[in-house]
Amino acid sequence: MMDGRHGRDVEQIRSSISHFYQSKTPFRVYHGSTNSTRHANFQRDAIVDVSSLNHVLHIDVERKTALVEPNVPMDELVQATKRVGLLPPVVMEFPGITVGGGFVGTAGESSSFKHGFFDRTILSAEVILADGRLVTASETSNRDLFHGLRGSFGTLGILTLVELRLIDLKKYVQVTYHPTNSFDSALGKLREETKQAGNEFVDGILFSRTAGVIISGVLTNSPSHQYTVQRFSRPWDPWFYLHAEHIANQNATHIELVPIEDYLFRCDRGAFWMGRYAFKFFMMPWNWFFRLILDYFMHTRIMYHAMHASGHTDKYIIQDIAIPSENTLEFIEFVDSQFGIYPLWLCPLRNDARSSMGHPKVYYSKFDKSEYQGDYVNVGVWAFRPLSEAAYVKANRDLEGKVGELGGLKWLYARIFFTEDEFWKIYDERSYTELRRTWNAMSLPSIWEKMRERPRMQRKEHQSGLRGHVKGFVMRNGFLSGVYGVYKALRGGDYMLAKKN
Repeated sequence: MMDGRHGRDVEQIRSSISHFYQSKTPFRVYHGSTNSTRHANFQRDAIVDVSSLNHVLHIDVERKTALVEPNVPMDELVQATKRVGLLPPVVMEFPGITVGGGFVGTAGESSSFKHGFFDRTILSAEVILADGRLVTASETSNRDLFHGLRGSFGTLGILTLVELRLIDLKKYVQVTYHPTNSFDSALGKLREETKQAGNEFVDGILFSRTAGVIISGVLTNSPSHQYTVQRFSRPWDPWFYLHAEHIANQNATHIELVPIEDYLFRCDRGAFWMGRYAFKFFMMPWNWFFRLILDYFMHTRIMYHAMHASGHTDKYIIQDIAIPSENTLEFIEFVDSQFGIYPLWLCPLRNDARSSMGHPKVYYSKFDKSEYQGDYVNVGVWAFRPLSEAAYVKANRDLEGKVGELGGLKWLYARIFFTEDEFWKIYDERSYTELRRTWNAMSLPSIWEKMRERPRMQRKEHQSGLRGHVKGFVMRNGFLSGVYGVYKALRGGDYMLAKKN
């Protein structure tokens, strides 16, 4: 079931794309927000604006499917499906991550060991090609395009609509915390919990070499009264990772009930644990009371806005890595010895994870040299690193080098520091380029061109006049730039699109 507005919006977008195609003018697709940490700046006269495609068009309760535009964020999708007793099988942990970003980017969560990445829940996609043609892709129609869209980041066409599958909604997640005391015990428990038939969710957090917790969840409508109900979404609730750390330190299995939305977006407040660095940066007391009164600033939508406005993406190592299970222990040992970064997030992934991640080449097991068919583990390596530019780049390149050595892949939402040659040693340029030619997408930027590292783009107002000098001074000062980021987040509005001259 379509509405007239969607058709009109798509026709307007098609017209813009056709104009750029005919005039051979490069353009970028503007969505209105981002969960990427890459440098970005959009010019108004060189964009195709798809930010209006942000509606849930129809939910078919009998078929358990939904027609959803790509800029619908996760929290709005969950609200819409909840009203009819359904739920997406994979819901990314930050409420602002969009359906389109989850499909053509890379998006997994604690249910991905069972359902795969978010793209595996998509049944069909409506796409505008680079020449303005509108096509539908699915397993039965334009199959090569459908599979190629996974991890393509808009380099094969412009996504305008998806059909996704849903599952039955249940009100609670019965969450079990399993404390661990070593890397081996954590990874062993992670594998064990993914094999438990009733589990819908499995992930884990390492707090140190000797302290961690593996967390499993079961959907339920019939909660046992012997378990307490724990929430994470209200300002006075604990941040999830602090709650999990407290349980890990008790060194005893703990079970509780968490309302479904509190579980799905449990890491929104504090962005897992990254919000703690803001307290350190602004020298704020680290206690429950100040987390309560500063709660508004500690949600991911606000934090991403402030981070981009302040330029502080250059001060954080924020990398998600998918590592073959056979190499996960070696990778964690490397992160521990090289960086000492904690906490680390662990999220088990299905064995089809690799093909969702940006057209990579096959990985051959380092043990038997055959094509690797096993599972993967997402290791989240996120920390504030106030390093010099050279040291910051080296740290990221060292991390990338180890990932490549172990057959892993990076989420490409993050900054990448590969050279072009290094990039195409990991990704299959030949088959990817052939697919782009087949679908007339060569006028769009390639994944490499879109994702490669660039210096921060300087806006014109930064370059001249009193205002430009003042702003330049602020942005060069670490503390003042942080204050400026908070100010911009409070002010709201657009933080990706360059102002009109």
